[in-house]
Order: sequence, then C-alpha cells, then structure tokens
Amino acid sequence: MSVLATLLLLCDVVLLSGADSTLPLQDDVTPFEVEFHSLDFRNVLHWKQHPSGPKDLQYFVQYKVYGDKQWSAAKLCQAIHEFQCDLSQETSDPREWYYARVQAVSSKGLSTWAISSRFHPQWDTTFSPPRIRLNMTEQGIVVHIRPPRSPLQGGRHTRMSVTKLQKLIFRIYLIHNGVDKDTYETDGFSKKVVIKAISPKTSYCLQAVTVTPRSGRTSVRGPSTCITTP
Repeated sequence: MSVLATLLLLCDVVLLSGADSTLPLQDDVTPFEVEFHSLDFRNVLHWKQHPSGPKDLQYFVQYKVYGDKQWSAAKLCQAIHEFQCDLSQETSDPREWYYARVQAVSSKGLSTWAISSRFHPQWDTTFSPPRIRLNMTEQGIVVHIRPPRSPLQGGRHTRMSVTKLQKLIFRIYLIHNGVDKDTYETDGFSKKVVIKAISPKTSYCLQAVTVTPRSGRTSVRGPSTCITTP
C-alpha cells in the first residue's frame, strides 16, 4: 500500500471515531454531483472533480445500507483516479436503500466526504430493451425474447436475467412500411410471442422495449429485426 493510501486509512479511522483530524482539509477539492447511475442493475457511482483541482488527486469510495452506522470501503475503488466506481456487487440487494460517499486526497491533504443521495436499485435502475430473434412457423412469426442481464451472477456463475430481480413487461412492435401496425405484450416470464395477424409475401420489422410496471418507465426501442413471410 502506498504512503498516501496508508495516510488516508489512518485518517479515516480518526474521522469515523468522531475525533478531530490533524490532517489539513481541502474543501476546494471535494467531489461534487455524487450520484448513482444504474442500468440493468449495474449500479455505478459517478462524481465530478473541480477543474482547478490538483493533478495528483486520488479518490476513496465507501458505501453502506440505509440505517447502518458503519461505512464499508469499496475494495476496488481505493486510491483510484477515475471519476466513477462500480458498486453493483456491494449494492446487490435490489430491495435495500444504499448510500455511498467519496473522498479526494492529494499530497496537500484531503477533502471532506461527499455523500450521494439515497439509492434504491429496484426503484432507480433503468433497463435496456430485450434482444429479439425471429423465425417463421405455420403459426406465424415467432418472436424469441432475451431479457437484459445484470452484472450479478446466478447459480451457474452466469450473468443473471433482470427478470429474476424485477417484474417487467416486454412490448413488441410489429412494423410494416415504417409504420407501427400492431403491438404485443408479454410478462417477463414468457420468452416467446407468436404473431398470427400477418399477410403472405410481406416484409415486417419488429422492435422491442422493456416496460417497468411499477414506475411506468419504458426503455428505448431496440434495433429493428426484419423478416419476410412466405
């Protein structure tokens, strides 16, 4: 561990104990706009640095569950130079409320802690559109839906589908000649939609979005996938 990192950790112990620190404080380098950005439960803390800040600034990130008194260090975000920290694993329970905080340290001293607003993964995350794959059967156009995946791992050490963490709806748009002809919806547990109301020898394109029932938020539309009926 570097001398600077050691100095900070010792200082942090003092700060958490409620005693006054003898190290110089630099309020002019305190990070600002500390906030979570979350997509598909990839929960990344972002912050900004003052343009006039020294070039040797390093950042230290801590987090805690709402109601806890003790802060925990984000192991991969100590003495970093980036303006963000991926806290997906540390904030993996989508039903909890979390806080995070950032401190800047330079060769001249350290800043006060800058704390994020309260973050709730299940309420605050947004979602990507699902991926879709098409094939023709005697029934019609079969739309196979693959939900977005979170960075969290499931039982087979693979990325977990977001539908295991949040109730979602997938909306499918049937498009002909650039105009929405019809829409279809399925809950997050159904991975297939069959579209029967189609004409022969006709080209159709389909797009999909993810809808969050709890908030009513809708993702951007996914890319068009097209097929021609026989």
